[in-house]
Amino acid sequence: MGPPVQEMSDARQAIVAAAAAGATRGSSPEYDAAQAAIARAETHLQAQEFARARLAALQAKHHAAAALANAQHAENAAPAPH
Repeated sequence: MGPPVQEMSDARQAIVAAAAAGATRGSSPEYDAAQAAIARAETHLQAQEFARARLAALQAKHHAAAALANAQHAENAAPAPH
């Protein structure tokens, strides 16, 4: 099994999307978890632990998707500016 190139890319894109929607470090536990998971994935990738890197990348994508949904929900729930 080779390196999880697609999973890493998907996770990074999901994190960027969450950030673009307003998720930030410290204000979104899911965003923080996504950042931690992608960092773990990168560490495993460098150690050529591809199965662990793949799992961490999938976790990062999952957390980033939740952070994105939470950010979008918060944006939609915010009162309109006057």
